[in-house]
Amino acid sequence: MARIKPQPGVMDIELYVGGEASLPGVAEPVKLSSNENPFGPGEAALAAYREAGASLHRYPSSDHRALREAIAEVHGLDAGRIICGAGSDEVISFLCQAYAGPGDEVIHTEHGFAMYRISALAAGATPVEVPERERTTDVDAILAAANERTRLVFIANPNNPTGTMIGGNEIVRLADGLPEGALLVLDGAYVEYVEGHDGGAALVDARDNVVMTRTFSKIYGLGALRVGWGYGPQEVIDVLNRVRGPFNVSGPALAAAEAAVRDQAYVAHCRAENARLRARLARALAEIGIPSDPSAANFVLARFRDAATAEAADAYLRTRGVIVRRVAGYGLPAALRITIGDEDACDRVAGALGDFMARRGEG
Repeated sequence: MARIKPQPGVMDIELYVGGEASLPGVAEPVKLSSNENPFGPGEAALAAYREAGASLHRYPSSDHRALREAIAEVHGLDAGRIICGAGSDEVISFLCQAYAGPGDEVIHTEHGFAMYRISALAAGATPVEVPERERTTDVDAILAAANERTRLVFIANPNNPTGTMIGGNEIVRLADGLPEGALLVLDGAYVEYVEGHDGGAALVDARDNVVMTRTFSKIYGLGALRVGWGYGPQEVIDVLNRVRGPFNVSGPALAAAEAAVRDQAYVAHCRAENARLRARLARALAEIGIPSDPSAANFVLARFRDAATAEAADAYLRTRGVIVRRVAGYGLPAALRITIGDEDACDRVAGALGDFMARRGEG
């Protein structure tokens, strides 16, 4: 019998490894490895989730109407052009499944989110990595790489794991410069951390080649429920709904996300606290000789002299009960991504790294 083989590209996928959550011998480590909101979800979302628990025997809404309408109301969007997924990861997967395949190319930047490459390979397409400029998206590099085979261009803005972002004029220039038949996908997983930013919604409304994705996993604190959404041209959303499973988001997740998006006061509180603590941590790290680029997200990318020093710093943090994220897999071996935790967590990581640098005579 002929050997059963997976589709081309699947065996080229390296398994995605999430941020660690435990340390041997440490009962309650400080987890700063997955960019989670240290304050958790708001009370409105928690109450909605608890109430939804009484209906676990019921299938969830298949059209996600209530959540889509809540998102549209809060953000001033067209509910009919919103799609919901099991995290924005699933919407990214839908885009690759629907628009890319063998012979097609999917562009992402060198330090971009790992799921762009994974989803492209799963669809049989060829991922194309383009360089960044000082850990920031380089529009000229993307445009130089785009050609008649390009079907999707993914950029996260703010970017993960660097925290950097580019301005609206550069996004417009990128959208205008792409070849016909290519979609620009703006991943806005961290956009709520940027005061007054629409994540590209206005650009989506103005053009037919731009899609925006967002998530409830970060500032809304609903990572465990896996809820995300996308906004795009009507014809694109109609296509994505053809490949979306009818019950891809659970009832409790839909209920919690609807309550969360309407609770913008809590979002504003989390954004303000993140900005305050992010500045405090970045300043503390700089004072001990650990630079980081200005971050627009809920983490900082701490940069060390070399890969060996970054690895040693990570190992030392672990001895102090602190878990951060190594990012060598993102092409940044001399850096550590550190989530902005609460006040105590920020103080602990800064204190531990201060001790580390002093021991090495670098602080």
